[in-house]
Amino acid sequence: MSLAITYSRALAGLQAELVSVEVHLANGLPAFNLVGLPDAEVREARDRVRAAIQTAGFEFPSRKLTVNLAPADFPKESGRFDLPIAIGILVASGQLPGKALKELEFAGELGLNGDLRHVRGALAMAIAAGRDGRTLVLPHPSASEAARVPGARVAAAATLLEVAAHVAGRHTLPAPTPPANSERIAYPDLSEVKGQAQAKRALEIAAAGRHSMLLVGPPGTGKSMLAQRLPGILPPMNDDEAIGSAALLSLAGRFRAEQFGQRPVRSPHHTASAVALVGGGSDPRPGEISLAHHGVLFLDEVVEFDRRVLEVLREPLESRVIHISRAARQVSFPCQFQLIAAMNPCPDGYLGANIAARPCRCTPDQIARYRGRLSGPLLDRIDLQITVPAIASDALRGAPDGERSAVVQSRVIAATERQFARQHKSNAELTTTDIDIHCALDERGEQLLQQASARMGLSGRAQHRLCRVARTIADLAGAERISAAHIAEAIGYRHLEG
Repeated sequence: MSLAITYSRALAGLQAELVSVEVHLANGLPAFNLVGLPDAEVREARDRVRAAIQTAGFEFPSRKLTVNLAPADFPKESGRFDLPIAIGILVASGQLPGKALKELEFAGELGLNGDLRHVRGALAMAIAAGRDGRTLVLPHPSASEAARVPGARVAAAATLLEVAAHVAGRHTLPAPTPPANSERIAYPDLSEVKGQAQAKRALEIAAAGRHSMLLVGPPGTGKSMLAQRLPGILPPMNDDEAIGSAALLSLAGRFRAEQFGQRPVRSPHHTASAVALVGGGSDPRPGEISLAHHGVLFLDEVVEFDRRVLEVLREPLESRVIHISRAARQVSFPCQFQLIAAMNPCPDGYLGANIAARPCRCTPDQIARYRGRLSGPLLDRIDLQITVPAIASDALRGAPDGERSAVVQSRVIAATERQFARQHKSNAELTTTDIDIHCALDERGEQLLQQASARMGLSGRAQHRLCRVARTIADLAGAERISAAHIAEAIGYRHLEG
């Protein structure tokens, strides 16, 4: 009897759990048994591995073969276990030495010709393997992803034969070189938006404090244009943010090397389901809010989304993490996204537009029902609520009248640096305790906040959000203390006209 143990990883959210692939050969009728809670894709490895071993010129053992994926109570999915199973069979049958196995981990899907194919989740596996001090052997495309992880030891291979030669010590697999970052993406420039001075100011505040924002206005007033220009004024991603965002995209198989270090922008259609938005499934995958981690989630025509779908955003907007529980799996995905939503002011879209040819014909009840598709608790969690009015025709024909994105971004970066120097987080993430410490108001500011809260019927959460926005306005102005002027401006971003 012969036994070989190789190592691989199973994904549970961003956690890559160690899996011991135990291969046992015994006398008896030829059989290939695969145990350890494998799903259908893993069970199909029996045929892929057999063909790949034979095509590569090795002998597939005609004995009773048992492969156990331990721990047995943890679900295993994906074709990433093909490579560790194949190497385990070759070692157990004496065709390869097993001395190097303790220092290696393997992941890769095998083609019938022995070629290795890309697997998702390479970044999460590389982080875990590096923590355990092992070298992770991956197919070339996956290895290029994993090489982004600082301190990770990664080896790239194209075929089963190359991996076998590495295990036997006859050839050393190369360490992949991370591709050079592409030049900064050319986002649409903020100067292209004519007029809308208040909305552009609100966009700058949203970028500086990472605040959520709702844009309300008639069709064609520039709501989508404004939202598309937010990424261009956000601060560049740091290394930790870039790795965190790329790891989630890798889990979903959507990582692109040329986009590394660029803030993700997700804009799902309004027919998206709750699972598509927050993640889930029998094998839980990240949803749009996690794919927008450290980036922007833009919901255009937000009231056209199913109300039950929108309500699932309430918890992650507060906690910045989504917990998904299924009968057999419980996983968590981070989701530090910045929500930007846009909607019309009424069903026909022209309330307050003052267009003689297209007067609004909606009744007050119709307008109330339309706006009621956004619940009060969800609106309470949106920091900035801006009316985007129609632009006069002479302003549209005139020259651009705003600042370029680079100029605005410089102020945003300066305000962000003040926040992280003071509290090590963005203003949008301040807790109640943080607000008491970092959002002290002067006497006039305190009086103004109390008056506005009584007049507008603001909840405790809404008052805290006012303080967070005022703190960002003060940071943009370089002020240490929040004044009444900062509070007054913040209050102006909580009122929708019409």
